[in-house]
Amino acid sequence: MVPASQEIVAIAAVASFAAGLNVYATVATLGLLAQAGVLQLPPALQLLDNWWVIGMALGLFVIEFIADKIPAFDLIWNALHTFIRVPVAALLTYGATAQLSPTAQLVAAAAAGLIALAAHGGKMAARAAVTPSPEPLSNIGLSLGEDVIAVSLTWFATTHPYIAAGIVAVFLVVIVVMLRWVVLAVRRLFSGAKRKWNVIKAG
Repeated sequence: MVPASQEIVAIAAVASFAAGLNVYATVATLGLLAQAGVLQLPPALQLLDNWWVIGMALGLFVIEFIADKIPAFDLIWNALHTFIRVPVAALLTYGATAQLSPTAQLVAAAAAGLIALAAHGGKMAARAAVTPSPEPLSNIGLSLGEDVIAVSLTWFATTHPYIAAGIVAVFLVVIVVMLRWVVLAVRRLFSGAKRKWNVIKAG
């Protein structure tokens, strides 16, 4: 059974958030759910249930699973994936909402890109906060948590799309607050460094 339009939009929003965390896990999960008959993909996205696509997504997920847990290197990896996660989320939503008007389809795709960017930005901010830690466990724990959230949210959205979308909305609020806190912390850091520099110059 094909989900209703509102359910498709809710699932797309959740999948966009998940893609912002781990795009390969999200694509693989959607494909496997479709293969298992749990989710019927819209016609434009039925390529995702192809075993070659699933296999490639799983292979890239394994690579990311390792790369994303290496302190410092994970920041470079995630920075490069800004140009993958956000466009893929927008394209998935564009394909999923083909039943909407062209304008609504573009709006949905743009919103999906912003949701993915917010999730990606929150992930980057969290990584930047824990990377200076001398032990790698915090970094590994964050990465595992992100992988679990990406897969479980995508799966949960297929059976409870509105609840899953509500969970994503809560995550987005937390990310906005967290990013604001990070910006304030960076500003305090620079202002403190500037004051110290001025004192050194005056002395």
